[in-house]
Amino acid sequence: MGEADQWCRIRFVGPNACVRREWILEGPGRPDLGAVEMIARLALLAQRMGVTISVVDVSGELVDLLRLAALPIEVEGQPEGREQPLGVQGGEEEAHLDDPGA
Repeated sequence: MGEADQWCRIRFVGPNACVRREWILEGPGRPDLGAVEMIARLALLAQRMGVTISVVDVSGELVDLLRLAALPIEVEGQPEGREQPLGVQGGEEEAHLDDPGA
């Protein structure tokens, strides 16, 4: 088996920008939709815990997948595109996340 490639680091950030937890997301080769799903699940967990999620050291391929999936994330402290960072979303997105079909 080959070595795993690091796709990004995911941080749960609490009040006062305190990093509460950090994970490395990695896998063989290029990131796929499974990586996007993992980030989405961690984002939802962070929201339920009252913290924000920040994704740092993101590979370009993963950024492209996150944009394709329209997942609003904070990348290296800056919101991607025009999206707001997770944890600061408006009510419409939060209502959508609670939808039983989501």
